[in-house]
Amino acid sequence: MHWTRSIASCAIALSLGVAALSAAGQNAPPKPAPQLSSATPSSARDWWKNAVIYEIYPRSFQDSNGDGIGDLNGITERLDYLKDLGVDAIWLSPVYPSPQVDFGYDISDYENIDPQYGTLKDFDRLVAEAAKRHIRIVMDMVMNHTSDKHQWFIQSRSSRDNPYRNWYMWHDGKGETATDKGQAPNNWQSDFGRSAWEWDEKTRQYYYHKFYIQQPDVNWDNPKIHEAFKDIIGFWLKRGVGGFRFDAITTLFEDPNLIDEDVLLDKNGKSYLNDYGDIALNDTRTNNLPGTHAVMQEMRAWSDTFNSDKFPGTRVLIGETYLPNIAELAKQYGAADKPEFQLPMDTQVGFINKLDVAEFRTRLNDAETGLGGNIPLLVFDNHDNPRIDARYGDGVHDTDIERVIATMLFASRGTALFYYGDEIGMKTTPPARKEDVKDPVGLTGWPKDKGRDGERTPMQWDATADAGFTKAGATPWLPVPPNAATINVQAEKSDPNSLFTWYQTLIRLKKTNPAFAHGDNVMLDTTNTKVLSWLRLTPGAPAVVVSVNFTPDPQTVSLTIPGSGGKIKTLLKTPGASDPASLGEFQLGPYGVYIGEVQ
Repeated sequence: MHWTRSIASCAIALSLGVAALSAAGQNAPPKPAPQLSSATPSSARDWWKNAVIYEIYPRSFQDSNGDGIGDLNGITERLDYLKDLGVDAIWLSPVYPSPQVDFGYDISDYENIDPQYGTLKDFDRLVAEAAKRHIRIVMDMVMNHTSDKHQWFIQSRSSRDNPYRNWYMWHDGKGETATDKGQAPNNWQSDFGRSAWEWDEKTRQYYYHKFYIQQPDVNWDNPKIHEAFKDIIGFWLKRGVGGFRFDAITTLFEDPNLIDEDVLLDKNGKSYLNDYGDIALNDTRTNNLPGTHAVMQEMRAWSDTFNSDKFPGTRVLIGETYLPNIAELAKQYGAADKPEFQLPMDTQVGFINKLDVAEFRTRLNDAETGLGGNIPLLVFDNHDNPRIDARYGDGVHDTDIERVIATMLFASRGTALFYYGDEIGMKTTPPARKEDVKDPVGLTGWPKDKGRDGERTPMQWDATADAGFTKAGATPWLPVPPNAATINVQAEKSDPNSLFTWYQTLIRLKKTNPAFAHGDNVMLDTTNTKVLSWLRLTPGAPAVVVSVNFTPDPQTVSLTIPGSGGKIKTLLKTPGASDPASLGEFQLGPYGVYIGEVQ
C-alpha cells in the first residue's frame, strides 16, 4: 500500500467517517435529491465549489424555429432535461452579434444578442426560467480581441489620429517606406496559422491578431479598454447572469519590445513545421504574461460588487487557462487580498489524451495538493477539441472508457465541467470533404487539421432523421451523425445501464454523498500502473473508495484502508459487475469502475 499523505492523518479521518457510518450505500442509482450546492440560500455564496457546469454550443443544442441553427429559446425548452441531469450552471459559448467568422468568438456588439440566437428578451427569459430550476447562466467573455466589424475597430482603422486608434495593437512594419509596406514587425504567428500581423493599406500600419485576421487584439495597456469591459461585464451581471468564462484570457498581453518568438526544435535539434505548414514557434512572448493577473484582479473586484434578486451570492469567474504546470495554474486564483478566478480550468488533467495511470495519478494529486487549497475545475472536453471518443477511445470499449473519464471528472474533489452530448457518448464526426468544412480552422489546416466541426454536431435527442434537434424538413447547420439512431437521449434515459444513467448517478452522488461533495482526494496503491484508486475523505462521514481500470484486460485489485475492516458497500459499479466481498481483493472488468463506501 502506498500513500500520498500521512497514513496517520488518513486513518484519523477514516475513523471519524466509520463512526458516522449510515446505511445509505446502494447498488441502484440514487433517487433524485435536491441539488445541495445551489438550491438553498445558505449555499449561495459557495455554490460553485462542488458545482456541475454544462457547456452548451448554442448553434448545436436545440433549434426552436426551424432555421437549422440552435437558439436561446431552444435551450429554454430543454432546461428540465438539464435539471434532471443535475446541472448547476450552463456555460454558453458566445451568443452576441457577430459576423460568425469564428462562430461567435468574433464579437461585433457585446451588449446584445445575435438575431440567429434570439433577442435580449429571449435571453432574459432563459435566465429567469433557469433560475426557477436553480440553474445559473454563465456567459462567455472574450476580452482578448473583437471582430473587425466592431465599431471600436472600424473607428480605429479609419485613421491614425482617430481616438480609438490606441484601442488596438498597431505597429509599423520593418523597412516600411512611403511605397513599400516592408515586413511584419516580427515573426509572431496566429494560433490559426500564418503571420499574426495584417497590413492595413489605408493607414499603412500592421495590426496584431493572435487568432483570425478578422479578430484584431485589443490593447490592454490602454485604460479605456479596462473601463469598456467593466461596463460590458456590468451590463450582463445586471441581467442576472451567474458569471463568465473568460476566453483566451492568458493572451491579453504581448512583449512590448516585439522580440521574435523562439523557434521550436525537435529531438534532433532541427526546426519543424506545425499543422498549418508554418515554422513551429514558442509562444512565451504572446501568452501568459504577468499583466493578465492585474486585469483579472480588477475584473474580480468589479464583479464582486454585483448581486442579483434571481441569485444572491457569488458570481463565478472561470478562466480558459491552458498552462504548462500546476504552479502556473495556482497563480490564476490570485492571492487572498487580490483574488482573480474562482475557477481557472485545470486542463492539465483532462487533456492528457491518453489513459496513463501514472500521469493521471500525478495530475489529480497536483490538483489536490498544488493549488493552495483552492477548488480545482476539472474539464475533459469542450468545443475546441475532438470529443472524448477521439482522444481516449479505442473504438471497441468507448462507452466503458467514457465511464472511466466521467468517474475521474465527478468522483474527484472540485467543480466539474463537461460538454453537451458527453453524457450520451456523442462521437467526433469530422467532415469527409474539404468542401463540407464550416470551421475556418479546417479550411486552413486541411487535411492535417480538419477543424472543429466534428465536435460541434447537433445534439442527439432522439432517433429521428434530424435527431430532434430541429423541425422536420429543416437542414441542420452541420449534418446529424448517422449514429444518432442509437446514441441519443431518448434511448439512453430509459436504459439503466446507459452512459446517461452513469452520468446522472455520478452527479447525484456528487451532490448527496458528503465525501464526494466535500472530501479530500487521497491516492491509493500508487505503484499500480493499470488501476487508478483513490479515497474520498471528510470528517464525520463514511469514506468512499474509487477504483478505475485503465486497461482492456480484467484486473485484480487489493486495497488496505487503515482503521477499517476492509468491508465495503457498493455505491456504483460498471453494469454487470459483481459486488466485492471486501477491499482485500476484488475484480475490475475491462475499463471497469467500482465505487464503494468503506464500512
